[in-house]
Amino acid sequence: MQFDEKWSFVGKKEKHCDRDNPDDDLCGDCWDHVALDPEHRLVVSVVVGHRTEDSSQRLVEDFHQRTGGRLMNLMTSDENPAYAEAILLTYGETVQPRRQGKRGRRPAPTKRPRKGLIYATVHKTRENNRVVHVEQRLIYGTMSALVMALAASPVSEAVNTVFVERHNGTDRHRNARKVRKTYRFSKDWEVHAAVSYFTLYSYNFCWPVRTLRQRDAQGKWQPRTPALAAGLTDHVWPLREWLAFPGVQRE
Repeated sequence: MQFDEKWSFVGKKEKHCDRDNPDDDLCGDCWDHVALDPEHRLVVSVVVGHRTEDSSQRLVEDFHQRTGGRLMNLMTSDENPAYAEAILLTYGETVQPRRQGKRGRRPAPTKRPRKGLIYATVHKTRENNRVVHVEQRLIYGTMSALVMALAASPVSEAVNTVFVERHNGTDRHRNARKVRKTYRFSKDWEVHAAVSYFTLYSYNFCWPVRTLRQRDAQGKWQPRTPALAAGLTDHVWPLREWLAFPGVQRE
């Protein structure tokens, strides 16, 4: 699983906002926090909002809920420190430190990484605004476990965030509000968030990905969406079907 954020803005850029003016409360920088499954290119979780520790925490918690709380083989992100804390709080186990003496209060419970939790980050060195060196840094887990996770990965041989970063570019192409240097930027925060969720989640079922296609028995290429590749459906959905599908399923 790869975590990343994508920048956009609503109304005007952050540098032009006056945070003492209530009219600017819903203006300025707005970030898409995305959790992407790189094997199937599936967008699992999205949180739209300010780039804060709370947004990162909500993203990891939502991802944890959607995947049934099971540990991933490997989780990666950039060096945003909020993810390390959010992953520890969400996936870590609570331990009670021993009291040093016989008097006084017991130490407060703390969190520690669970066995099997593997999380690594990508450190990028830039020169003249260009990436010249990429270094992997292991945050949770052991190096031997990281090597085994990469060996078992069908898509990556090294720690990276290239799949979610590539998807960022795809979403900018699909959502004109996020194209750089344009007059089509959003003017309303709620509408911006709604369109963001619309494009990011409809992508899973309605957008065939070229690198996911497969040949059928006759040797013809068959298109596949992320949801189809992940086994969540058996066909490419037209947008009308996705829009008409009930958001809440009743048993």
